[in-house]
Amino acid sequence: MSRGVGGLALANLLAQDAPAGPSESAGKADSSDFAPGSGPGGGPHFSPRARSVIWLFMRGGVSHLESFDPKPALNRYAGKTIASTPFADVQNPERLKKVRVVVVNDANGQQRNVLYPLQVGFRKWGQSGIEVSHLFPHIGGCVDDIAVIRSMWTTDDNHGAQVQFHSGRHMLEPRVPTIGAWVTYGLGSLNENLPQFIGMGPRYFDRRDGHYLGPAYDAVQLKIDPQTPLAYARPEGDMTGGEQRRVFDLVHTLNRLDGSLYPGDERLEARLKSYELAFRMQTSVPEIVKFSDETESTQRLYGLDQDATREFGQQLLAARRFVERGVRFIQIMHGGGAAGAWDQHSNLKQKHTELARQVDRPIAGLLRDLKQRGMLDSTIVVFATEFGRTPGSQGGNGRDHHPFGFSVWMAGGGIRGGMVHGATDEIGFHAVESPHYVTDIHATLLHQLGLDSRRLHVPGHQRLERDYGHVIHDILA
Repeated sequence: MSRGVGGLALANLLAQDAPAGPSESAGKADSSDFAPGSGPGGGPHFSPRARSVIWLFMRGGVSHLESFDPKPALNRYAGKTIASTPFADVQNPERLKKVRVVVVNDANGQQRNVLYPLQVGFRKWGQSGIEVSHLFPHIGGCVDDIAVIRSMWTTDDNHGAQVQFHSGRHMLEPRVPTIGAWVTYGLGSLNENLPQFIGMGPRYFDRRDGHYLGPAYDAVQLKIDPQTPLAYARPEGDMTGGEQRRVFDLVHTLNRLDGSLYPGDERLEARLKSYELAFRMQTSVPEIVKFSDETESTQRLYGLDQDATREFGQQLLAARRFVERGVRFIQIMHGGGAAGAWDQHSNLKQKHTELARQVDRPIAGLLRDLKQRGMLDSTIVVFATEFGRTPGSQGGNGRDHHPFGFSVWMAGGGIRGGMVHGATDEIGFHAVESPHYVTDIHATLLHQLGLDSRRLHVPGHQRLERDYGHVIHDILA
């Protein structure tokens, strides 16, 4: 009896030895791509426009003023204090109240009063003529497929804003599930051989995603290494497939015995699922992160031929391959270090130039590759960061954290391309036209995936009104 249904489920998984390959509908999605998964949320609430998300997050705080939100007034008033310009009201204490400070008198996250000129130029791109900075020429070339949102705001002036952008909650509030966890909870699996929520790159300090949904909804962290893409997924010594089957069978039996003693233990259930999934991933994941079957032109598209772009390009190429095989949510973070490499309190022009060079070509390559394969229709790509940078200078050649107004962009999956939504004021301080709190991005993603954020909940866990967000209908096709 201890072998029970769980043992049968494991036996079924072990019997399916073939590695997961691309779906036959790897191009344009058909109705089978959007069939309900096995998530506790019950699958889509209505007909979806997309089935997967590739979430690109630049850790540290990309300057909106040197990327997607040009402000010529900064050049006209460079070197002047904000109080001495026509824009003095941006620092009205009543307009600054939304920020909740975690560390009082921290050296960073302060008001910076002397306006700092733009450090790069801008040009208009595509038929839409949207202005993008010289740091991102390849992304600029894709701007007709992108909706730029220039009116984001958040309430954390320090790097806890990374957690806030993913969960909607401030650092001073309890941890709650992230957007990736909610997507996989609501939709479930399209491919039982692969995790439905994958993370790559340098993680921020909160290592959990599922929180009260349970550890089964945490991202599975992978690296681009065909030999060891997943930590601890392979046995340490030589072991035949049959030996591994017997080990897994024994472990599963013992875990089920524990389960009879501790019914409802979510950690045990998550461990059972992780063991089973890890066995399946031993064959499926290494094949996906091995790029020998990709053409040279495709590898160049992602920048695999250059040192500066290779690492990030490999992650994005792997993301496309995972999406082809039905993975729901792929979260790729760029910018190592505790705060994130994009955190330029000094030497902003030099550092932003170096970092933009690492990501610009691979991201444009991803967009073009998805589009030429007919996959951009069913895949949403998000480019985000936790906050922007101050219009005023810090340390002479840097910018501080700026939560009052910043930019992100989205593409694919029913998002209108070639448009700008929202605006900051003339010096890029406050989001003044169609302002959006970070969970509005979440609500928009969920809507395109066929989910209503208000119908995603777990009994006993109250959600705040702000958690749900508002769909940004203006950017939908």
